[in-house]
Amino acid sequence: VQLQASGGGLVQPGGSLRLSCTASGSIFDFDIMGWYRQAPGKQRELVARIMGDGHTNYLPVVKGRFTISRDNAKNTLYLQMNRLTPEDTALYYCNVAPSQAIQDMGGGHSGQGTLVTVSS
Repeated sequence: VQLQASGGGLVQPGGSLRLSCTASGSIFDFDIMGWYRQAPGKQRELVARIMGDGHTNYLPVVKGRFTISRDNAKNTLYLQMNRLTPEDTALYYCNVAPSQAIQDMGGGHSGQGTLVTVSS
């Protein structure tokens, strides 16, 4: 499966963006879907994860501001980002994996990222 992320851009602090990650094939078989980000000079971090049963996990600093969702019928993963801060500036990319263990080990399928820049 190939993944394509979109929706990034330049936004002012306090603004919102909605990222989308569309798969070329079915994502139904991938139980775990997540959004990662990597800022310049920093390590990659898991921003949000959604399981097949709808359970979600968030990086503490984004909890309450970001919402992850998935639409299996459209083969698409979303990340709604509200109240953005300059610290959210990063390259965001999506990953799908059959299990959390595989995703945590860096496995699964990842797409090219979309750049989010939060600046006034």
